[in-house]
Formats: sequence, C-alpha cells, structure tokens
Amino acid sequence: MKLSASNVFKGIVKSIDMGAVNVEVAVEVAPGLEITSIITKKSCENLGLAVGKEAFVVIKASNVMIGTE
Repeated sequence: MKLSASNVFKGIVKSIDMGAVNVEVAVEVAPGLEITSIITKKSCENLGLAVGKEAFVVIKASNVMIGTE
C-alpha cells in the first residue's frame, strides 16, 4: 500500500461499535495507545474489519489541534 499521507500507523483493531449507519473503530497503534475513527458501516464491511485484525490508521490533515484546560 502506497499513500501520499505521511501519518500511517499500523495496529490491531481493539473494538468496533456498530451503529445504524456509522461504525466507531478503535485501533491500538502502540501498547495502551488507541486511535478511534468513525467510518460508514459499508466501509467497515468492505474492509472486513474485525476485532483482533491488523489495520492501518491513515491521518491526512492540514491542521491538527491540541487543547488544554
């Protein structure tokens, strides 16, 4: 797989929370570090995502925000 995105993380699917239209997928990219994404149910099915399966998290954004209180 070749992508123009510079932020690609390989990990393991830890959870899949299926909704009516969208799915929340959590991927563990390092011990104790998860990245969560909301994708369409159709995309989840097409990718064959399942808990325990290897997956890639691809982040392509021109702005990444950080906040504190």
